Amino acid sequence: MFRFANPYAFLLFIPLAAAAYCVFRSRRRSGWLFSALSRVPAAGASWRTRLLWAPPALFLLAIGAAIVGLARPQTVLSQIRRHTEALGIMMTVDISGSMRALDLSDFAAGRLVRERTRLDVVKDVFAGFVRDRPDDLIGIVTFGGYASTRAPLTLDHPALLHVLKGVEIPSETLDTSGNVVGGEEFLTAIGDALATSCARLQHAPLKSRLVVLLSDGESNTGIIEPLEALKAAKKLGIRIYTIGVGSNADAPFKARDRLGRDVYIRAQVSIDEDLLRKLASETGGAYFNARDSSGLEAAMKKINELEKTKVEKDVYRQFEEHVSLCLGPAMVLFGLAMLLNMSLARRIV
Repeated sequence: MFRFANPYAFLLFIPLAAAAYCVFRSRRRSGWLFSALSRVPAAGASWRTRLLWAPPALFLLAIGAAIVGLARPQTVLSQIRRHTEALGIMMTVDISGSMRALDLSDFAAGRLVRERTRLDVVKDVFAGFVRDRPDDLIGIVTFGGYASTRAPLTLDHPALLHVLKGVEIPSETLDTSGNVVGGEEFLTAIGDALATSCARLQHAPLKSRLVVLLSDGESNTGIIEPLEALKAAKKLGIRIYTIGVGSNADAPFKARDRLGRDVYIRAQVSIDEDLLRKLASETGGAYFNARDSSGLEAAMKKINELEKTKVEKDVYRQFEEHVSLCLGPAMVLFGLAMLLNMSLARRIV
């Protein structure tokens, strides 16, 4: 990573610009009064007069290069951060068919500005949550009709965010009779998802472990019942934060008619808020209902405030300084300006 260790040094370019203006601004030249101008020999421009602008320009360039060097350009070669009490967080995200609802899209003055599904909004907010917690081990579990671990607990957050970008709602595939193939993928297995997240946290060598479960529906499939998964979480000492995405009302969806045209339809979507509250309250977590994108951001921000990570402040870095790349040219320019000034104006300064 390239950076300037002392960027405030660039403020010195302000007086340097003022000096350049004073040096190169057009001035009124002095002259002699002479009655017969025709007898004055024609003034020819010599190489000295043509190069009189060069010494001050080189002086200014030398000062500018020195200012860049004073800002200390450097490349960060390594950074070691020592951890004391990092958290283990499993983000458990619903990707069932109802996450296609568009009720969290961006609207302005009652008009649709940007079309986004519930899952699109969840992914954006989750990415911000990951960036705010660089010291925690975070993983991803997604679930529809079954649960899947997309990423185990990891500190490699760039890789985690890359995986997050690839999280999508399964596409519908129709058979020859027009029936949906693999329709169980569009159901909601909250119990399986919670059990999978707890299994990923079970052997993590961390004092604090938690699950952030985001869902917009009711548990209607799966091998493990949600309350059985709750017992496992309580036994393992895992806190559960739950977020209900959307509201219990009609929500808009994009669909295709028989002619293949995009149309908008409305369908009923219901959230089992009682279950989500129970999962949170019995494990020491909290339940949030996010009816719009700002509500979802507020919920994640609140979780971020409730779950603090204690990290030692000792940070060790190795740098490669590039000051010589600026000071070397500055000295060359300064010497060249001195040489031209002595040869053209016959003076040192």
